[in-house]
Amino acid sequence: MKSKLFFLTFLLSILTISCTDDITDMGSGIQPSGDKIVVFADAFYLESENYFVENFTSRPDSFLLGTYYDTKFGTTHADILAQFQPPLGFSYPKNAVADSAKLSMYYTSWFGFQYSPMEVKIYEMNKGTFQYTKDYPSDIKIEDYSDKTLLLKSRIFSPKDAVLTRSDETSIHFKFPESFVKERFSPVLKTTYNSNTDFLNFFKGLYITTDFGSAAMLYVNQIDFKYYFHYTYATENGIDTVKSYVVYPANSEVRQVNRVYHPDKELVRQKLTARPEVTFVSSPANVYTRVKLPLKGMKEKMNVAGKKLTVNSALARFYVEDLDVDTVDHKLVSNLMIIKESSFDRFFSNGELPSDTCAILGSFAYSKDDANVLTYYYAFDLAKFVATQLSTNTALPDNMNMLLVPVSITYDSSGNMLEVKQQNLMNSVTLCSGKHPTKPIRLNVMYSGF
Repeated sequence: MKSKLFFLTFLLSILTISCTDDITDMGSGIQPSGDKIVVFADAFYLESENYFVENFTSRPDSFLLGTYYDTKFGTTHADILAQFQPPLGFSYPKNAVADSAKLSMYYTSWFGFQYSPMEVKIYEMNKGTFQYTKDYPSDIKIEDYSDKTLLLKSRIFSPKDAVLTRSDETSIHFKFPESFVKERFSPVLKTTYNSNTDFLNFFKGLYITTDFGSAAMLYVNQIDFKYYFHYTYATENGIDTVKSYVVYPANSEVRQVNRVYHPDKELVRQKLTARPEVTFVSSPANVYTRVKLPLKGMKEKMNVAGKKLTVNSALARFYVEDLDVDTVDHKLVSNLMIIKESSFDRFFSNGELPSDTCAILGSFAYSKDDANVLTYYYAFDLAKFVATQLSTNTALPDNMNMLLVPVSITYDSSGNMLEVKQQNLMNSVTLCSGKHPTKPIRLNVMYSGF
């Protein structure tokens, strides 16, 4: 009996081993070798070059005012053309008498040397004005809007006075001449404006510029024009006088344009181009970096024995060069975006937001080597962008041009992105180019498929 039980147990063990081996062989036999999943990585060295910018679309939240020069990026000059909004439907008292007029500019901070003197001049815009719905470039011609014959006020000051001479160190005020108060602007006392257009036909705006100084710029965030008046009325005890004023703000209901230009840009172009191992990004409207993505070569690398491959990862790093030198004169670019050059104008004109198929925001990061030396870079995840281009673009170019653009970003209280604009403040960075001897731009790509 025991021998029969032993024989049965032995037979079941053999059958179990046989079945297990058969199942293993069956699995590999069902999947042909050509269907095995393939994962591999590749690296592409990217070409890059300077892209010199003529202008940007000017709808800024704050304005540059002044002139600044540094030896690397040359001279940046900025001035302001501003429309002002009337109080719609408002009527001055019938016996109102004009007293004075004042322009107030408020600035959150400044760029450059805080005690550098600068002269601000304010002219009336007496030739042209702006359409509210039209975009204006930052390199507009001043002569189209003011012939600079109606000078209302000039004043010399510094962003931060060495000896306190102003009650508010982040604002500056300009009192206009009596001829402007009593004659030029006085028709508003008898007129009720029911639209901005009616008022702008009467008063087109102001041109605010600087005449000398090359070491400081203001970051102006608010401009108000105030018209002071008084009126009288009868009371039981006689006649009372009331003094008041009306504010005409340069706000979002009307248009302001920040004119920015670089008078020595050709000299700067020659100087920057003489360093092929690096490229540059400098705002406002100075120089960006153009990067060439070798899409056609990437597509060819994906044709592996008829496999259907997809892009799982495509990471690029742009290493920072000259960090210590650059940040002496400029603030480092905080937000860098890479965008298809062919989509550049449309993106900013339409107020679009970054998407992985058109424009991608980078992240600023650093790495540390064994000697604790820090290396800073901007990192971009281009996987979705590359995958989309390879799958939808039937006529792939050898290289697709991309632009690295400094941007300012507005978020709501919940952290949702509301708006992305070209940076109009003084920022810069020097990047290692595709020709850099030790840190060239490289796109690391990982594919998988079957």
